[in-house]
Amino acid sequence: MTKKAENVKKIISSKRIVSTERLMSPKRITALLITGILLMTAAGCGNAGTQGDGNSQPENTQSQTVESTQAQQDNALESETTAAQDTGAAASDNSQVDGQEENSEASGTAANGDSNILVAYFSWADNAILEEDVDAVTSPSVIAPGNVQELAGWVQEQTEGDLFSIRVAEPYSSDWDECLSRANDERGEDARPELVENVENLDQYDTVFLGYPNWWYGVPMALLSFLEENDLSGKQVYLFCSHGTGGVADSVDIIEEAIPNAEISDNVFDCYEEDASSSQDEIQSWLGELGY
Repeated sequence: MTKKAENVKKIISSKRIVSTERLMSPKRITALLITGILLMTAAGCGNAGTQGDGNSQPENTQSQTVESTQAQQDNALESETTAAQDTGAAASDNSQVDGQEENSEASGTAANGDSNILVAYFSWADNAILEEDVDAVTSPSVIAPGNVQELAGWVQEQTEGDLFSIRVAEPYSSDWDECLSRANDERGEDARPELVENVENLDQYDTVFLGYPNWWYGVPMALLSFLEENDLSGKQVYLFCSHGTGGVADSVDIIEEAIPNAEISDNVFDCYEEDASSSQDEIQSWLGELGY
């Protein structure tokens, strides 16, 4: 090879080296690396963003569903609580009326037949709210049928008269001591307790059987309310009474004073309160003496 040819070859090799060195310079390599990193980061963020958006919507939907369900449950619970409170309030408002009606359900409260005989009576059992814890041993006459109520039922059966229960607007306690305490206060005040109702068509009756218990050696003041509000003038009146150790006491005199224009028979039926439930034969015999 000639010297000229060798020189040419060296020049060409030298240019290749320079070109390679320029291509692989540190600045160019760094630029390429940075560009690659930026591209990879952008791609990664794009993928992450896509995945995040895809998961975020179900999470929000699930959260909203849970919150909606919880809200519905809270509203339902609130509605049930309100309904229970309303029911409890209504039950509380009606408890006295319901209790009194249940205790007098079988008594034939109002006389509405076509008989000329009226069997009117006052019974503790028809005028008290029967409490759940009432003692049936110490307070037996408050449990239907009460003493006088049962006597009145037998009178009605034999005479075929119309039955009427004298009932007060404000019931008495089913506790005997509390009941007697109120009765004593009413007698001391000469009170006339308000009645639920009076007899309709009183003129159709010419005979009245009047039953009552002996309270404080006299009569319940509600009986006087009845006698003052229902004129028995000119009617034949027969009395029957349930009592303790005091017998009829002053009850007959009190009634005679209250209805001086009525014909009150001297033949009064009375029985000890503990014997009332077994006195059907005795009261039937008494009615037989009166012509029934």
